[in-house]
Amino acid sequence: MKRIIAALCLPLGIILCFGGCTLAPRYTRPAAPIPSKWPGGAAYKTQEPGAAAAAGIPWKDFFTDRRLKKLVGLALKNNRDLRVATLNIEKARALYQIQRSELFPLINGSSSWTKQRQLYPGSGSGQAMTSEQYNINLGTSSWEIDFFGRIRSMKEQALEQFLATKQARRSVQISLVAEVATAYLNLAADREQLRLSLDTLKTQQAAYKLIKSRFEAGVSSELDLRQAQTQVDAARTDVARYTTLSAQDENALDLVVGAVVPAGLFPDALSGAITAVKDIAPGLPSDVLLKRPDIIQAEDLLKGANANIGAARADFFPRIALSTNIGTTSYQLSNLFKPGSDTWSFAPQAVFPVFDAGVLRANLKAAKVDRDIALAQYEKAIQTAFREVADALAQRGTIDEQMEAQRSLVDAAAATYRLSMARYEKGIDSYLTVLDSQRSLYGAQKGLVATRLTRLLNLVTLYKVLGGGGDAVSSQTP
Repeated sequence: MKRIIAALCLPLGIILCFGGCTLAPRYTRPAAPIPSKWPGGAAYKTQEPGAAAAAGIPWKDFFTDRRLKKLVGLALKNNRDLRVATLNIEKARALYQIQRSELFPLINGSSSWTKQRQLYPGSGSGQAMTSEQYNINLGTSSWEIDFFGRIRSMKEQALEQFLATKQARRSVQISLVAEVATAYLNLAADREQLRLSLDTLKTQQAAYKLIKSRFEAGVSSELDLRQAQTQVDAARTDVARYTTLSAQDENALDLVVGAVVPAGLFPDALSGAITAVKDIAPGLPSDVLLKRPDIIQAEDLLKGANANIGAARADFFPRIALSTNIGTTSYQLSNLFKPGSDTWSFAPQAVFPVFDAGVLRANLKAAKVDRDIALAQYEKAIQTAFREVADALAQRGTIDEQMEAQRSLVDAAAATYRLSMARYEKGIDSYLTVLDSQRSLYGAQKGLVATRLTRLLNLVTLYKVLGGGGDAVSSQTP
């Protein structure tokens, strides 16, 4: 029995001695290939004091619109892309656990009963006997002892893949929150444009009736009548177009939410009070970007590729496999567990690479190239994130001036229209001047809606690219 215990304890001692061995290169985070500060210039404004970091503002606090908050909550429950990302985490967790299990022996139990009739050795015919044999065994077969860290490196790669999928889910959630807000704002803007088109159509129809009555009285020309008609038809065209766009926006919102949106959650108009903050602190690029989940995901994949090099290096060394077995055997069932019936076996095996036609070197080279590819993708992810934030900051720095200029343009166009209409009614100017002022006013009003939409979308985009809208995810081992 002591020998059996020794046979079982030997593999455990080997694990304790060599379990931490690995041939993977030591990982060092690469330097971020971006400037240490955000761009400056006329397009960028000075950061306001007291502005909060986007990643520290939960989406429930960032958005204040009641309907939008409910839509985001529905999307987080029903959106299929987020559901797939969540399931990918569960799959990666299972794959990691499978890979980790290879570090431990797979112990199987077996039992058998054999009954046979055979001749005595060297005897003639008719001299035979019937025998029975009972066996109960417990053991492991071909368990690889991880002397050089091959399995440990593969386990580390599976762990990094698991962590990457967790960050991928956070990225999907951040994008989803922004996508719901974008679809909601687009619908609100198109509904407001539709309302503006309907109001313009009513105004143009009233003007057309006035011109028609003046034409029938011989005061206005047919040219004035036809020009008024073109304005009515143009407004009708816009009404039809924005009706279509509003319906398509509703369909897009249904898709991103993952369910049919109740009519009561659709926006009535483009509200300027959709968010709780007016400005977000961008912070320093290295502090902000390296915390974005897509950047962390890229780094996790880089770490996994680095671990694969360790597995490829370990293939150059012998693989030690161990098969052990303990049990009891007896020719009579009643004697199966009596002293003297115990059996055991201990069978280590070593496999040495002798000739592989360059396969191992090629595998190592491929692993190193994969690491270099992951490094380039990591650096590209940082550069892309830097550009996204810089673009959003550039637009944020000028959008308020655009809003002020657009409001002033609407006021000036409205005054011009009133004056031109008064001059036409008094016979001082032609109706062509009225048409030009109408077009200018209508275009300025549409531009104001578009500028307001751009301003709100910029806030949403800035919140997204600075890492806001994602739940904190633990990076612990599953």
